[in-house]
Amino acid sequence: MLNLNGITVRLGGRTILDRAGAALPPRSRVGLIGRNGAGKSTLMKVMIGQLDPDEGSCDMPRDTRLGYIAQEAPSGTATPFDTVLAADKERAELMAEAEHTEDPDRLGHIYERLTTIDAYTAPARAARILVGLGFDEEMQGRPLDSYSGGWKMRVALAALLFSNPDLLLLDEPSNHLDLEATLWLENFLKAYRGTVVIISHERDLLNNVVDYILHLEGGKVTLYPGGYDAFERQRAERLAQQEAARAKQQAEREKLQDYVARNSARASTAKQAQSRAKALAKMQPIAAAIEDPSLHFGFPSPAELRPPLITMDMASVGYDDTPILRRVNLRIDPDDRLALLGRNGNGKTTLARLIAAQLAPMEGAINSSAKMNVGYFTQYQVEELDVTDTPLEHMTRVMKGATPGAVRAQLGRFGFSGERATQKVGSMSGGERARLALALITRDAPHLLILDEPTNHLDVDSREALVQALNEYSGAVVIVSHDRHMIELVADRLVLVDNGTAQPFDGSLDDYTDIILRKADGNPSGGDAPKVDRKADKKAAAEWREKQKTLKNAVNKAEREMSTLIAERKRIDAVLSDPKSATGAEAKMTTSELMVKRASVEKKLEAAEEVWMEAGAALEAG
Repeated sequence: MLNLNGITVRLGGRTILDRAGAALPPRSRVGLIGRNGAGKSTLMKVMIGQLDPDEGSCDMPRDTRLGYIAQEAPSGTATPFDTVLAADKERAELMAEAEHTEDPDRLGHIYERLTTIDAYTAPARAARILVGLGFDEEMQGRPLDSYSGGWKMRVALAALLFSNPDLLLLDEPSNHLDLEATLWLENFLKAYRGTVVIISHERDLLNNVVDYILHLEGGKVTLYPGGYDAFERQRAERLAQQEAARAKQQAEREKLQDYVARNSARASTAKQAQSRAKALAKMQPIAAAIEDPSLHFGFPSPAELRPPLITMDMASVGYDDTPILRRVNLRIDPDDRLALLGRNGNGKTTLARLIAAQLAPMEGAINSSAKMNVGYFTQYQVEELDVTDTPLEHMTRVMKGATPGAVRAQLGRFGFSGERATQKVGSMSGGERARLALALITRDAPHLLILDEPTNHLDVDSREALVQALNEYSGAVVIVSHDRHMIELVADRLVLVDNGTAQPFDGSLDDYTDIILRKADGNPSGGDAPKVDRKADKKAAAEWREKQKTLKNAVNKAEREMSTLIAERKRIDAVLSDPKSATGAEAKMTTSELMVKRASVEKKLEAAEEVWMEAGAALEAG
């Protein structure tokens, strides 16, 4: 059990967390979510003890073993394999002691403990984790200093998973992973036996792995049962109730104000008017559910061009006379939506640069429309923004000769209106900088958008806005992303970059997922992608939807019941801690009666959770 008790954190004069409180069930998998800048990483630092709260506490059992990734990636001459093995400190210490101790009794105890902690299978477990995160046998034996920062962070993640802590804390672990490693991580976390708290903006990961969502907003946290889709439904209902209560209160306020205005001057009703004025003053306003106006992406529509935009004929491409990809045949039309699949290092970015004409083919031919404009987004563009400039200064510089109105219109398409256009880039969040980079690369209304990991700095809401904007965009799109949700909703064609070439993948993303997970389970070939019968798939999908309708209704009903019961339990807990806050029937209850009622609510909640889990498992099983 992890308890957050009224945690308040103030940084730089600003309140980040404001009496945030929640009780996380033991062995739960919790997704910690919130908009960029909401304070998720701050809350996690409180959990791991890196930051002391100004008020409140974070309580957990005394012997809980915490696991989290340090900010600095591992380095040196040690190999990834040795680094991961060393993460189990008890095993490493016992193995070292066993080599030097001369006490036979102590040696017996050491061997007994090594057997208990399954120390002798550790090398196999370490290798399995490293393979899942993309390290083949040769890579596991190379020194850490031969790797880039992103690969070193994978080693840090592997070491953390291998250490098997009681409470596993992960802050956006998939940011350094490709789709294949992300799929493996999801599978690993599903089977994890400890408690997991994970900050993530990956909708599929949050749906497939977690069983609770801890939502951070306005410095407060709210715990919702279920994955991200369940959270969205529950939150939508909650916001609707809040808006209805606000409208009702506003009507009551107007009624009171009208009465006070009409009756204050009359002696016969002055006292009543004064009483209503006091009631009006005491009425706490209910906040309106406001959408963030800056949460917007709008890609300008390009002029029409005849197909094809690009054709490649037996093209080879690489660096320093060394080809990375060979014999690539590819055609891109104006309405194409492609996703490039394959592990990092296989050549996805190389192919993207070839499409963008940043690399010339070493062999073969590539032809493109002379009038075609290309917008190419990479993380480097986000990192290279001048932090001392404003969005307006950046856009004015690249849109030479454009009117101020045209410059501001392009910024407005991406949420940089009014004062937001003149804020310094240095004060912006990673998501805002990514949005600015997208605004800059689309200034000329490109016919083709190439997006290389566009979601790394975006929260879930921003990613959804980007997906919607891409689906409204009339040009062609090429995506490299580990965000499965984005690929599924945007891409119509899949291209697998593997074994030194790029080939159409004749199957769905689910087929590709199955192949990757089979490889991770020890089947090196993974099997070929099955041929897809679209007509049969359509019929099967209709039958599946009909068959599962009852289960979905059961899940939704259980989620509504759980939400109601959790709110009731929270209200009872508030009364138990502060009897003066009681209203209605609970105001007349004794402490014993309240405890009995709480136990009854808890029992009903357990029953609802059991129904929800069984129905959810049946849905997942298909």
